[in-house]
Amino acid sequence: MQQASNILLLCHSTTEELAQKILPNHPNIEQKKGVSWKKFPDGFPNLFIEDVESCIGKHVVFLGSFHSPEVIFEQISLVYALPRSCIKSLTFILPYFPTGTMERIDTEGQVATASTMARMLSAIPLSAMGPAQIMIFDIHVLQERFFFTDNVLPRLQTALPRFLQELHKFRAENGDVKIAFPDEGAHKRFQNHFDDFSIIRCIKKRNGSARKVSIVDGSPSNCHVVIVDDLIMTGGTVLECASMMLKSGATSVSAYVTHAVFPLNSWRNFLTDGKYWKVALSNFWITDSLPHATEIAKHRPFELLSLAESICRSLQK
Repeated sequence: MQQASNILLLCHSTTEELAQKILPNHPNIEQKKGVSWKKFPDGFPNLFIEDVESCIGKHVVFLGSFHSPEVIFEQISLVYALPRSCIKSLTFILPYFPTGTMERIDTEGQVATASTMARMLSAIPLSAMGPAQIMIFDIHVLQERFFFTDNVLPRLQTALPRFLQELHKFRAENGDVKIAFPDEGAHKRFQNHFDDFSIIRCIKKRNGSARKVSIVDGSPSNCHVVIVDDLIMTGGTVLECASMMLKSGATSVSAYVTHAVFPLNSWRNFLTDGKYWKVALSNFWITDSLPHATEIAKHRPFELLSLAESICRSLQK
């Protein structure tokens, strides 16, 4: 008789596809079925964990997604409830930390919602083995780990090793490839991952909603440039940076971001029939840290790199 797994994987309804990619890569994990994500007529969550006794004494991994305010409350409710079901430990995989760009106060009156989100997650009750682990990929600012209290253990991971696998294959097929960082933040965060590549460092200045990207170090002349950043919203910075690379002599431009946020379907700006077609990218690599990335990746120039392998490697540690 096969022994039941000691690790149970639960997932939100929007992360089911990513969960199915994780299971074959982790031999000791079993998916727990039977979490009902229903709503009452007023829109508030109506949640139910079937056979909750099967969680007793197990290491529970919950794969969530805070891609919209509408789904945060129901998932917070679940992770608050799980430790009270006598589980051994809880790991909350939250690939994208959604308030990451609102992590500091520059003007009195602003609200640092990243701090609020961290406090909400820090309230997860202790399990039998202690604090819950919160696994986040490519958080916008590393210092955000200090927003969390000692009641939880933030584990800040990166998806760049998976991208580097793809990038080395791309360079073997396309010759000279250089990495461009569109601003100082991206350069500080990621430069150490690209020791094998020449670097182009840029700075970004904002004037209202307009962005101006300038090259301060390196040259894109006669090479393929790959722009690297942690996340993308409307895409204005990447498009401005791509335009600057081409004007400065790059033969072609591609891009990579871990989190393809793209509110209001702004990813369409990168399609060949979009309004920015004059700076069309050769490739645009994204990950499935957000549920809608799978649909985006059906359209060129987008290409999906799954976080499943990176998640499994982190869990096995």
